[in-house]
Amino acid sequence: MTHLLDIRNVSRRFGGVLAVNDVTGHVDEGELVGLIGPNGAGKTTLFNLISGFTPLSSGTVAFDGRTISGLKTNQVARLGISRTFQNLRVFPNMSVFDNVSVGAVGALPQGALGALFGSLAGGGARSAEISRRTWEALEAVGLTHVAGELAANLPYGQRKYLEIARALAMQPRFLILDEPAAGLNDTETRALADFIKRLHGTGLTIMLVEHDMTLVMSICQRILVLASGRKIADGPPDAIRRDPAVLEAYLGVDA
Repeated sequence: MTHLLDIRNVSRRFGGVLAVNDVTGHVDEGELVGLIGPNGAGKTTLFNLISGFTPLSSGTVAFDGRTISGLKTNQVARLGISRTFQNLRVFPNMSVFDNVSVGAVGALPQGALGALFGSLAGGGARSAEISRRTWEALEAVGLTHVAGELAANLPYGQRKYLEIARALAMQPRFLILDEPAAGLNDTETRALADFIKRLHGTGLTIMLVEHDMTLVMSICQRILVLASGRKIADGPPDAIRRDPAVLEAYLGVDA
């Protein structure tokens, strides 16, 4: 069976530290998978390895049967992988629309400047496609009404959705969400959980890192657990809740 994402014996060393240590795992088409673990477990580093932001020290990453290890971030994105970041990466002095347009351009064969400045946009058909993708992404996250606002003027919760919209504008097959609920209150987190479930319901394959266990356990079909850079568990939420290695390493309970 060919998995949509296939990670084989992946490691990443920073000096003498193995941030990710011989991790093997997969995500199948249409899954909603969580990635959890204590601080410093290597979760974001693994995301960076998948999306091309950090080179592998060893191992391979394949997407839809194609090895993507060593590809540049824009090449990975054009294959259908997009992501958000733990620390928001919005452009505060650009409009909401232009922020999302940057994501739309990321999936097209020309740099972002061409999308944002008309003479470089590459023709009317291309500009129309960028606009279409941008409006669709804004509609998906409920931000069409603030499309002309500066990103800096949005409240924190809306900026979270802005970053997701930019990722969606790339029309990915596989969406990586890095701590999407960080900094949100309980009401906002519940709304985010409902939103992620709706996204997943459209057929989008999703993997998320999240510290909010209520969110992870309530929406994820399967959960991978890292500790000290190693994978220590992989299974459905009910099994992860009872796994002795998870209770000891992640929850701090000696099982």
